[in-house]
Amino acid sequence: MAKENKKEAAGTRLRTLENVRNIGIVAHIDAGKTTTTERILFYTGKIHELGEVHEGTAAMDWMQQEQERGITITSAATTCFWRDRQINIIDTPGHVDFTAEVERSLRVLDGAVCVFCAVGGVQPQSETVWRQADKYGVPRIAFVNKMDRTGANYERVIDEIQTRLGAPAIAVQLPIGQEEAFEGVVDLLRMKALRFDEKSLGVKVTEADVPESLQAEAELAREALVEKAADVGDDAIQEEFLEAGTLREESLRQAIRQGVVAGKLVPVLCGTSLRDKGIQPLLDAVVDYLPSPLDVPPVQGTHPKTGDALQRKADDDEPLCALAFKIAADPFVDRLIFVRVYSGILRKGQNVWNPRTQRRERILRLIRLHANHREEIDALYAGEIGAIAGMKGVGTGDTLCAEQKPIVLERITFPDPVVSMSIEPKTQADKAKLEDALADLADEDPTFQVAENAETGQRIIRGMGELHLEILRDRLLREFKVSANAGRPMVAYRETIGAAVHREFVFDRELGGKRHFAAVTVRLEPRGRGEGNVVELKVSPVELPKEWRGFVQEGVEDGFSTGALGNYPVVDVLATVEAVRWDPASVSEVAMRSAASLAFREALAAAQPLLLEPIMRVEVTTPEEHLGDVLGDLNVRRGQVQDMNQRDLTRIVEALVPLAELFGYATALRSLTKGRASYTMEPDRFDVVPPAQARLVLESAY
Repeated sequence: MAKENKKEAAGTRLRTLENVRNIGIVAHIDAGKTTTTERILFYTGKIHELGEVHEGTAAMDWMQQEQERGITITSAATTCFWRDRQINIIDTPGHVDFTAEVERSLRVLDGAVCVFCAVGGVQPQSETVWRQADKYGVPRIAFVNKMDRTGANYERVIDEIQTRLGAPAIAVQLPIGQEEAFEGVVDLLRMKALRFDEKSLGVKVTEADVPESLQAEAELAREALVEKAADVGDDAIQEEFLEAGTLREESLRQAIRQGVVAGKLVPVLCGTSLRDKGIQPLLDAVVDYLPSPLDVPPVQGTHPKTGDALQRKADDDEPLCALAFKIAADPFVDRLIFVRVYSGILRKGQNVWNPRTQRRERILRLIRLHANHREEIDALYAGEIGAIAGMKGVGTGDTLCAEQKPIVLERITFPDPVVSMSIEPKTQADKAKLEDALADLADEDPTFQVAENAETGQRIIRGMGELHLEILRDRLLREFKVSANAGRPMVAYRETIGAAVHREFVFDRELGGKRHFAAVTVRLEPRGRGEGNVVELKVSPVELPKEWRGFVQEGVEDGFSTGALGNYPVVDVLATVEAVRWDPASVSEVAMRSAASLAFREALAAAQPLLLEPIMRVEVTTPEEHLGDVLGDLNVRRGQVQDMNQRDLTRIVEALVPLAELFGYATALRSLTKGRASYTMEPDRFDVVPPAQARLVLESAY
């Protein structure tokens, strides 16, 4: 490592681009992501003593809240080396409340290791992270963890990856034994048995011939692997397969890599991270199969002024292009901005351009991260991930680029919050500190929003779930030293419309001794659920000159912030400005903006406003004897059962349930099943609240 540090100080690249891997470790909660990452760091020499999640000593779970709860809350980044390759790793959360951390991490990664529990298989959050990886076209390999657990079933997990995720999964290893008898893996490429010495914490790996009892199964599995790999390989690979009927080890490895990079193959490996088995072959798979920055297509963007399509190749000699994908509050440097450099070189002391703010920013400090440890460096090169310290004017999703060669990358989209809570300072002295702390947390977390109730003056915070808001409250006290009182969590409702209407509003008032006049006609139409809001100005430049168009647009957009029923945000509406009347002698910004906003308000009230509530996708795992009680309880909670499956002696119930009915569900489920059932949930969509229920919600809000 000393050699690498000298290179850092000299400001030179650690590894050539083809020898860099940017990967994420993603999975459902409790599948073993952080434990797997911990072993990777141990075997690559990044850490010299193993920490455990359940003991609160894992290097990547550095927040107090993570150590106490044994879960990952925030993405942690680190860099390690294996077989002379530089591996930049992001360990992501598995809990649904922190799905934004996974979203922004996958946006900047070239590959991912998806960890699955050998007992639980494909679980709800597994599906969520898989869809997120599909969205960004991230190549993946799968690691079936916890092979030593009772109920572990490697073949079933591969089958679930193929059927539930629709993934082209294929085994590249077979387990030697399962459950308590698990002792190693068969490498199907080399047809060798690998066993991991427990006394050396798995550091010592012994190779031997494939056990006779597994020989026939291994040969069949290798044949299936060769056929599938040859099918996705290039012409030379296919020609070799047709001539020889098989593939040499090196050709097979090359074909698997081609399939993974193209998204046509997902190699599956297995092991048990907690028992130190199977991690070195996983590291080999990361190096052999996952892409370098040169293997993925050039990043696509647009020119900030012309809108022309642009691209940047992963090359140090290209113009600078980097994406700020995460902001983190830091007690030592105030603010850390995590960046992925796509092209060019980001150097300490240089100026960069932010197209969103139209401002030049200076890079004062650059940092390479290892969880919460920092290592100052002189430069970040194309294909690398690091952080900028102390820069103020940059937000999540901003592009940093060369001023003379500007480019804007697509911003990261985040889900809407579904739970809200009132919060207020305990003392007047805490008021300013609370405002600043909430602003910092909102800056750091795009799924955390702060608003003020216009009628009560209360400060309202919104997040992705009860745990999300609980963690943020805890951070206010511990990190920001702010004492605050919080209300109980509430559902974050939305409003939409059920009919199309149009209304004109005439704004004609005397303000400050001057007449202000404008008349705007707005038409509102409902859009499909989840399609979002759109504003269209269907008026000619003569009817509405360019200098006034922005004020009319802003006036309409202001209307989306509060609905007609309960002051909830308005969603899924198309607002069209159909006509504008004005008088050159009395037109003003106030008149245009107000007329547009009030026309929107009147149209909204007449368009059959509807209340929407968040619907959660819930998966309950319960023993067979408690199935009736679980189903009955879900029915009382307005749940709609979507599917039921059997896994060994348990039943798995999938249902859609309104979030409003799920507060306290963990306690109720424990009581119903004597603590033997468990559940997970994730946001599915917003849907219309039944009229009787809507009346109760609106009455209780006032």
